Amino acid sequence: MSKFGIGIAVVVLTTLLSSAAPAGVRLGISPLGVARFAVGRVLSLGGLHHARGFARRGQIRTASLRPQEVRNAMDSGLGNPAARRQIVAAAALAGWHGGRTANGWWRHGDGGYGWVGPLFWPFAINDVYDYAIWGDGIGFWDYGYPDIYAAIFAPYGYDDLAAYTGPGPHGRRHRRVPSLQQLCGDDRSDIAGLPIDQVQQAIQPNEAQRATLDDLANALISAARMIRASCPTQTAFTAPGRLAVMQQRIGAMKMAASAMQQPLGKFYDLLEDEQETRLNALAEDRRKMSAANGTTEAPAQACGAAQPAALQWPADEIEARLHPNDTQRAALKALQDANARAVEILNADCQPDDATTPPARLDAMEGRLEALQRAVYLVSVALENFYATLSDEQKAQFEAIGQKRTA
Repeated sequence: MSKFGIGIAVVVLTTLLSSAAPAGVRLGISPLGVARFAVGRVLSLGGLHHARGFARRGQIRTASLRPQEVRNAMDSGLGNPAARRQIVAAAALAGWHGGRTANGWWRHGDGGYGWVGPLFWPFAINDVYDYAIWGDGIGFWDYGYPDIYAAIFAPYGYDDLAAYTGPGPHGRRHRRVPSLQQLCGDDRSDIAGLPIDQVQQAIQPNEAQRATLDDLANALISAARMIRASCPTQTAFTAPGRLAVMQQRIGAMKMAASAMQQPLGKFYDLLEDEQETRLNALAEDRRKMSAANGTTEAPAQACGAAQPAALQWPADEIEARLHPNDTQRAALKALQDANARAVEILNADCQPDDATTPPARLDAMEGRLEALQRAVYLVSVALENFYATLSDEQKAQFEAIGQKRTA
């Protein structure tokens, strides 16, 4: 299948979702009604079965996706983690080395990618929903230091990035990858991670609980808009610029999580013990369905785990390419130390075992985003200081380090 077909698949997915918002406005449907419409079109527990074929292959063959595999991803919807990973992996590699490589060195353990061209954290809002509401944390907790490393030593060159953001050599945009807006999520009321009808059926809410569920639906829509607004409109071609993109994206996710905190807590506090049990059972059923369809074949990156060889600090290559002077070596040592400290910060904030309720998981999520932001800021300051000592030629050599790597 052509890589343009991947873009079509994502367009169809996001169009299905985006049709919900204007329809709700025209018909006077409440945000909860918009939520039901979007969920009804995109997500069902049964839809997870469509991911079985490609989720269990382990190695995602992004350069040669067959039409049926794309249809499977479309049918299962953006609420399905396996479908999202398939789309993200295809988009991430289509612009790298001309889409000729099966797996990139910055690949996450679950098969997805934290960087797709100039975009950090594609489909971020869905990862937020999956963990906070359902306790499915693979997508969210797989983000960490390797993404910072991939921002410093970017896998994409200037020409690669043009496939995502700029016109092609003949004045036309490259057709091989979807646009960043599609990967960010074109739907401004995308709450595909929370099937309201299923929640209502499970807990049978009273009038007060139904009102808080409406408020939660509103908060989720607001959260989606906050995260979508952080989608980059320009390409960062330098390592300091990419770290700035990360900080902006993480900051938007923190704001989104904060916006969800009160309505989610209020809704959960009104539940009776039996209702909590039924809601937890619904979440457990969803996780079991995901596992049965191969969507959790890889755990989130373990804290303290040794980094793969591709993510080891390339000291020898930096020395050979840049030939740094004493001042530059001192700044480089400070940058390397900042990276080591970033690893420590993120290893100290691992996925908790005792976050068993949606409010507790949202608290854990906010803590992880705070740790990520601290780690990125620490590295960003050291990197800016190091860059200030480099000549233009040295900067160009530094930027080329990640681009030359293979899977």
